[in-house]
Formats: sequence, structure tokens, C-alpha cells
Amino acid sequence: MSATDTATYFWGTGRRKTSTARVRLKEGTGSMEINGEPAESFFSHENFSRVALRPLQTVEMKDKLDVFVNVAGGGDTGQAGAISHGIARALLKLNPELRAALKKAGHLTRDPREKERKKSGQPGARKRFQFSKR
Repeated sequence: MSATDTATYFWGTGRRKTSTARVRLKEGTGSMEINGEPAESFFSHENFSRVALRPLQTVEMKDKLDVFVNVAGGGDTGQAGAISHGIARALLKLNPELRAALKKAGHLTRDPREKERKKSGQPGARKRFQFSKR
């Protein structure tokens, strides 16, 4: 990007589990870049990139927007979900009329599920040590 670049960007922040994605959208040819590399090579499996691009497919703008993402934290599933959430929020800033379609498909809802902490006196969050009667 140069100082004379007049493209208008629309920003969105998405989160899932411990992942955070900062998403930038601009009108273009449909390219997607995640942490400086193409989306196809970033994820280990194509299902993750499919999850990440789902909001664009919902509003049928996959080939009309360029997507630039910085994502950190978590694993593949969390990062894909965070990217999807960020894209949905950025699309809302691009065009507020897309809200109904995105909300109906469930893209605007932040998934609140987090890992439950380990408790003292037991080996995990819920599991207990083996009980011995005698």
C-alpha cells in the first residue's frame, strides 16, 4: 500500500475461543490474504477456509471484495471462526442492509464458548480422580 492508495477499507474484528482476527475489506477481484499468504495455503484443510469465507458466500460478494486478515491466537478452528466473524462485521460496515441476511445465517453472533479452566483437586475441568472406597 502506498500513500496515494485511495481505496476505501472497511474494518471488522472477529473473535472465537482465544483467536482474534482483524479483517479489512475493499472492493476488488475476490482475493483473500491471511497473515500475508493466500487463504488456500494458510489453512491445513479446505474446510477451514470454507468456514472463514461463509459470510461472503451468504451475501454473494465473494468475487467482488478483496479480504486482508491478520489473525493470532488459538488453532485452526478458532482462527477460521474468528475470520468469519470479522468478515461479517466488516460487511456490515460496508453495507448495513446486509444485516438481515448475515444475522439470519448466524454470522454476527459471537460464539461465547471458551475452554473451561482446570479446578484444583481434580485432573481436569470436569474429570475427577478415581474414587477408592477402601
